[in-house]
Amino acid sequence: MSKGLSLWFACSSILLLGACAIAISYNGWIALLLGVLAICNIGWGFVIKAKKNRSNES
Repeated sequence: MSKGLSLWFACSSILLLGACAIAISYNGWIALLLGVLAICNIGWGFVIKAKKNRSNES
């Protein structure tokens, strides 16, 4: 995975988790939604990394 794409996933995950932390004091459902989105974003980054590594091996 390129450094730029890694940086994108790292920053977007930090922003989502930060928004989740702020939303905890306002609305639990929004915080839950943001937490799920953050976990999906992190997982999507791992999926893309695995696909890139698999294509480079071939």
